[in-house]
Amino acid sequence: MKHVVVVDYGSGNLRSVSKAAEHVAAADTRISVSRRIQDIHDADAIIFPGQGAARSCMHNLIEAGIEKAIRQAALEKPFLGICMGMQVLMDYSEENNGVHCLGILPGEVTPFRFPAHLKLKVPHMGWNQIAQTQAHPLWHGIEDNSRFYFVHSYHVQPADHTLTAGITDYGHSFTAAVAHNNIFAIQAHPEKSGDMGLKLLKNFLNWNGTP
Repeated sequence: MKHVVVVDYGSGNLRSVSKAAEHVAAADTRISVSRRIQDIHDADAIIFPGQGAARSCMHNLIEAGIEKAIRQAALEKPFLGICMGMQVLMDYSEENNGVHCLGILPGEVTPFRFPAHLKLKVPHMGWNQIAQTQAHPLWHGIEDNSRFYFVHSYHVQPADHTLTAGITDYGHSFTAAVAHNNIFAIQAHPEKSGDMGLKLLKNFLNWNGTP
């Protein structure tokens, strides 16, 4: 039986993520929500969801005592970061006057900055396209420029452009997905993104962590 843990650190749309994963999981795959260190260590794969602010996310990880377990899991097993679960993989976020993040992937998280004449609203909220910038098993069966659902005011800027797996345009192009070895992370919410989001989750549950 394959065991996939959706990490509960007191932030994130856990029920929606876990229910969406259960919906597409194979009969031999068990989805559970947990913050127990042993469950994270023993899991075959990790889904790291998140919403809210970077400072509270990092605080909750540390308070729950699972920061080290998350870092270790990101080195060893298929790992899917969602929304804030993508942003805190970076070194540093400008949110909340600056927050040091997990530093699993090199890069920063910055706010949307637009010329005044664009009059774009922040947060970036709603459906938008993701252009795939590299082939990856999690894009299997998902057409390029498929639409996903976003809710965010900050976006990642990887230090290494080869980490970018997908880009989206909102006033300017920004990194909407990153991939590195056994890690894939996406700014959009696949659990809110209809058929394409479910397809991405199914691809993750079937993924062995090999790029």
